[in-house]
Amino acid sequence: MITVAGGLYVERCIEPRWDDAYGSGGRAAAALSGAGEIKLRTYRNVSLDDAEASLRSAYGIIVDGPMINREIAFDYFHSLATPKITPRPDAISRHAPLEVHDDIVLRFGMLEGDAKVLAKVAVYDPQSAFDPRPFAENGSHADKLAVILNRQEARQFSGKVDAREGAFALLERNEADVVVLKMGGHGALVATREGQWEVPAYRSETIFKIGSGDVFSAAFTQFWALEERSPAEAADLASRATSHYVNTHALPIPSAQVLMEMAAEPAIPGSGKIYIAAPFFNLAERWVVEEVRNQLLMMNVPVFSPLHDVGEGPGEVVAPLDLQGLDGCEAVLAILNGADVGTIFEIGYAVARGIPVVGLAQNMRPEDVKMPAGSGCRIVGDLVSAIYHAIWALR
Repeated sequence: MITVAGGLYVERCIEPRWDDAYGSGGRAAAALSGAGEIKLRTYRNVSLDDAEASLRSAYGIIVDGPMINREIAFDYFHSLATPKITPRPDAISRHAPLEVHDDIVLRFGMLEGDAKVLAKVAVYDPQSAFDPRPFAENGSHADKLAVILNRQEARQFSGKVDAREGAFALLERNEADVVVLKMGGHGALVATREGQWEVPAYRSETIFKIGSGDVFSAAFTQFWALEERSPAEAADLASRATSHYVNTHALPIPSAQVLMEMAAEPAIPGSGKIYIAAPFFNLAERWVVEEVRNQLLMMNVPVFSPLHDVGEGPGEVVAPLDLQGLDGCEAVLAILNGADVGTIFEIGYAVARGIPVVGLAQNMRPEDVKMPAGSGCRIVGDLVSAIYHAIWALR
């Protein structure tokens, strides 16, 4: 049996519309349910009785753990946004650790407590933007341990500025047998004492980011801990499983054979700037520009934004400067909502210059995007997919 120790939380998102109860624990257990009997050890709440019943009936998951008196909810504007957590993390009471004993354990960090693990093989994903804690700090022990980290967690765990150096530092300090460093669109670095391997991220038509890390960790657990594949092969299959999930929302994850047979194109990181073509004449339009720019910058993608890099002014002043900026970019992310004339002009200019264009079009008729779509622009319907496809368009 595999035991998943993790949170069961309410999740709500405006775009795309999402309202369900999974959390890291619930989603990982569902992802693993095709591999055999799965137990979810979590802090339970009476308000989530229906969610527990759904996990049992849909996936055959055994759910147990102590009852607590507060539901925790994550609210997102979009699936890449930083969520609003209710109650605030500093107002959530901490409870006694969960005791988890099994041959294979997947442990996640939790807001309302912790899990003390005793296992033959364990996978640990701290999932904490604030204060990730080492696996063994609370007395947890595993004969074999893999730690899955993002770059920020690797820096915090190791004290190293460079996340890659941080991953190797954990090995040197014997804090893990395998370290998997997740690097977003750049895939993942797999490190052991025997060597290191890079695993690509795989493209998908749409990108739903909520829970993508949960699915990666669950898939790695299945392929490395249960099926005893090499860390590099397990991470590659986990990356493929994550691509399938963000495109379909479907759980459990497919088998290794099915994943290998799926058409999967590696997302090869490019370089250069992304030009944001968008109107910014009211508060809502400015919010979208700010959000797109901030998300790209957080992923270390250079950006040219006419709003920020040129500003407002008469056409004879700003237009040449905007087009000069566009000439220096390798891709365009265009906000087509509202069919702004300036944005349409910038798209036409980019197409004529051979610069790839990704257009976000929401609540628009096919007739409204006929020319961009017909001239080779990629048209997508949600903000996060538009951001990722723009990054993938870089050469």
